[in-house]
Amino acid sequence: MPHAVSMPATGLQALILCGPGSSFPTFTSNPDENPKALLPIANRPMVWYPIDFCYRTGITNITLICPPSAADAITTALNTNPFLTSLPHPRPDLVAPQGLDLNTGTAEILRLPEIRELVASDFVVLPCDLVCELGGDKLLQAWMVKAASLPDLLGDDEPPYCNGGLGVWYETKTATPIKGEETDFIITAPMSVPTTPISKDSLVPQLSYLTYSMPKDSLNDLVDEKKSFPIRHGLLRSHPKLRMLTTHRDAHIYILPKWILDFVHENERLETIGEDVIGWWAKANWETGLSAKLGLKKVIEGRIETTEADKSVRGSTGRTDSSPLNSPFVSREHFETSPPAGFHKRQNDGLLSKPREAAIPPILAYIHPNHADAPLLRRVDTAQLLLATSLQLAKLPSVEETGPDNTSPFAHARKVAYPEGVKPRTTITRQDSLIADNVMVEEKTSIKESVIGANCQIKEGAKLFQCLLMDGVVVGKGCKLTRCILGKRSEVGEGSTLTDCEVQENLLVEPRSKYNPIPL
Repeated sequence: MPHAVSMPATGLQALILCGPGSSFPTFTSNPDENPKALLPIANRPMVWYPIDFCYRTGITNITLICPPSAADAITTALNTNPFLTSLPHPRPDLVAPQGLDLNTGTAEILRLPEIRELVASDFVVLPCDLVCELGGDKLLQAWMVKAASLPDLLGDDEPPYCNGGLGVWYETKTATPIKGEETDFIITAPMSVPTTPISKDSLVPQLSYLTYSMPKDSLNDLVDEKKSFPIRHGLLRSHPKLRMLTTHRDAHIYILPKWILDFVHENERLETIGEDVIGWWAKANWETGLSAKLGLKKVIEGRIETTEADKSVRGSTGRTDSSPLNSPFVSREHFETSPPAGFHKRQNDGLLSKPREAAIPPILAYIHPNHADAPLLRRVDTAQLLLATSLQLAKLPSVEETGPDNTSPFAHARKVAYPEGVKPRTTITRQDSLIADNVMVEEKTSIKESVIGANCQIKEGAKLFQCLLMDGVVVGKGCKLTRCILGKRSEVGEGSTLTDCEVQENLLVEPRSKYNPIPL
């Protein structure tokens, strides 16, 4: 039975973006009936992982955002899938804005009226394909210490707004790298070293100021065009010490202040959160005059022109005097590697007083460590990552083996959920495999490093190695499958040999077929 969340509420909202899944053409060819958010990762629906991340963070105001065409499928899953129905209370809400389609950018989603009306506080944006073992409460603590403003957290939502943001990046060159995985190019500047001791599990040491961010493909195009990588002098004047990273990837975990909605609304050319919103915000902290061009000054001062429909979103139209002579902003040409002193300076030394001189709030980058025992953090947006991540999660010890207090949040109750369905004289490597409910495994079969979904049938003599089977798959007698992903209710005829294959849902592979196509 679902239980209530016992953690204290954070006061933040979470938006989980459930996209169409164009990177899974084999399994989401009909995104209305089989949206990406419901693809299984280690026998759990993909969207279960970011929802679980929110609950572990202490966020209970969770909204799933999807196109209207996929709303019925996701609603049905929320009401019937055992992993989603067992989620704690309060349950996530589902919103399907009429203006949202399969081509809408992530920043354009924040511009939709339904979303602007929905967001009433600072918020977290997550993708539906996120698998994050890291505790989100630690991320929130780091954000509150280094980027949040006490007047904004506890005040009356009056300008100027001072809360900054935080993004998360992780290393892709791990012990088991995935060929062709997308990466981003970011430039960070170090933060000042804390003078007071911090706890060992704090994430503050991994924080830095984000000064530049763009996809690696965009960087390659820029270098090809310019025959070099141009670096502005203003960046070097503002941040003498810089660190450039080219093998990290944006996890699309963003802690954003509420005022970012107005920033996106004022700049209709912003299409994506990661490349456009975060990228331009980072540059506005050091590039002279950019904040004025982007309208950041007006947004943070609350001087935007608010329509009647938007009054309920911000609650006030703010000041209307836009004269540069009256602007409280100061030049940001040089502040080394920390925000201007005015960012933390309070009027009359009151805890809830606004800064006397407002400035562009910082956008921080959390760089996830890459050591062997670091918590799992990865986006799963290709078939290769779907298989690799599922097999990695299958290696986690079950709750039955370690007890409830020493397990990963992604551990299953048992490695073989329905042992009665496994006949004698079978080989199942339980340390690296997962067998779901109601799976029938006949004699003389071999299952190694594989994940088997619910209601599957593995006939006599079949051999599976490093495979992912979705629900309802039938593997015929004597089949040999290696590194394959089989869609829901597909069937492989007896005597078939498949290597590095993706089988679409409801597809019948003829008996004694042999396929070894282009590797995944």
